[in-house]
Amino acid sequence: MSLLSTVTAVLPTISGLLDRVIPDPQAKAQAQMELLRLQQDGAFRELDAALQNGLAQAKINEIEAQSQSAFKSGWRPLAGYVCVGGLAYEFLLRPLLPWVLTVAGVQNVPPLPSLDDVLFELLFGMLGLGTLRTLERRQRVSAIAPK
Repeated sequence: MSLLSTVTAVLPTISGLLDRVIPDPQAKAQAQMELLRLQQDGAFRELDAALQNGLAQAKINEIEAQSQSAFKSGWRPLAGYVCVGGLAYEFLLRPLLPWVLTVAGVQNVPPLPSLDDVLFELLFGMLGLGTLRTLERRQRVSAIAPK
């Protein structure tokens, strides 16, 4: 649980305590304003921290994409290749290999395992990300746009 959500959850209780502890309406209003200021300061600090984290990750992604090392810049294309390989296995190799082996005279061909449970989620996710990336590059939104 974040500090902001904790403070937000406790704020009504603190306000109720202020009603009992500070009988003067003006002093109570000033104390409540101070509580709200503290809450907003915490919210802004948390939002700023999240923004800084996102900017740092974006910079890392940019440096990683520009790397000449296949290990650093190639993992995203590799994920696509794995997805295409899984699709080829599921819809070509898995149905045709037992038939080819049977025609070739191999007896007792065991059934091959299926990837069908997760393949479509992975494939559609990869296709969606690839489409968005292509759209960004064409609109020159991304840092690495075609010339």
